Amino acid sequence: MTARAADRARYDRATAHLDAPLAIVDLDAFDANADDLVRRAAGKPVRVASKSVRCRALLERVLSRDGFQGIMSFTLAESLWLARSGFEDVLLAYPSADRSGFAELAADPKLAAAVTVMVDDVAHLDLIDAARDGGREEVRVCLELDTSLKLLGGRVRVGARRSPLHSPAQLAELARAVARRPGFRLVGIMAYEGHVAGVGDAVAGRPLRSRAVRLMQAAARRELAERRAAVVRAVRAVAPDLEFVNGGGTGSVQHTAAEDAVTEIAAGSGLYVPRLFDNYTSFTGRPAALFAQPVVRRPGVGAVTVLGGGYPASGAAGPDRLPVPYLPEGLKYDPQEGPGEVQTPLLGSPADDLLIGDKVWFRHAKAGELCERFDTLHLIEGDAVTATVPTYRGEGLTFL
Repeated sequence: MTARAADRARYDRATAHLDAPLAIVDLDAFDANADDLVRRAAGKPVRVASKSVRCRALLERVLSRDGFQGIMSFTLAESLWLARSGFEDVLLAYPSADRSGFAELAADPKLAAAVTVMVDDVAHLDLIDAARDGGREEVRVCLELDTSLKLLGGRVRVGARRSPLHSPAQLAELARAVARRPGFRLVGIMAYEGHVAGVGDAVAGRPLRSRAVRLMQAAARRELAERRAAVVRAVRAVAPDLEFVNGGGTGSVQHTAAEDAVTEIAAGSGLYVPRLFDNYTSFTGRPAALFAQPVVRRPGVGAVTVLGGGYPASGAAGPDRLPVPYLPEGLKYDPQEGPGEVQTPLLGSPADDLLIGDKVWFRHAKAGELCERFDTLHLIEGDAVTATVPTYRGEGLTFL
């Protein structure tokens, strides 16, 4: 029996009393992935990206482990909810225009002490000031550095379009604007190198593309390490009490951790290890989050139909944004239909061994987005469900 077949047998036994559709997290794999992130961070704390987890119980679980410290959140409403729930170090990774949220933040000492917000423009400071509604608490802010690699005099850009702040001078200028502004305190710098951390460099069947990605990423790491160090020096000259410099992502943990200027690493997807992380040479994780759909039809030889399963992930549309049938091994989509909202045909010889009501296990393309489809996660240890916990959705919360 292969390791994957053994996992399927465990999952089927553990959930035999449960009807699909359902979602699970294999805690043995989750904990092993957490250990691997800490190992690759080489002594620097890992800040957990909540967007990639979206389950309060699992955030608590990973933050109780040595090597993890703080949360990187994705909306201001989520940040405030997490702070009210007892999380004391929440970094909002994206700028916000949530005026009511800023009014709440500026009026509450506990929230203001726990939450750090992201800015990359003086206009963000203006919006926060206009939203205070009498609140006088000091707002903690972090500046975001644009990590993109610019080539040919800036005519070619590699990397996500995030912050407009690219040079040390630009970040230092905004740091001075924060320092002059009553009611704000600059505490951190963040830089997410998504073109390194979030792009696979070993795509099956694409050797030339994979080599090109590796060459690009090597060049990007060298350029960013030098520029990030210069940025930190420039900002510390304005704000010598800077508390943290955050960088990285699941795919670049060990490379980013090697930079002296970086004080902490961000990661989250590496806990669940969705399918987009199968194409990396920098690490190998264990799939921990899966979902199961029930077989509801047997339309012919070598074919079954499962209920639903059409859960595409965000990003540029393409086959890599779709879930993949994972267990039993050997199933694939019908190219004429793909995964459907209500039914999904699957083809392959393993279909002939599946009966009505059997479970087919899938892996989502991205990590936390799976939790927007399910109210609960069944936590598996060995071959038993040891707990069932709510996702954000299960707690009645949809932040985006």
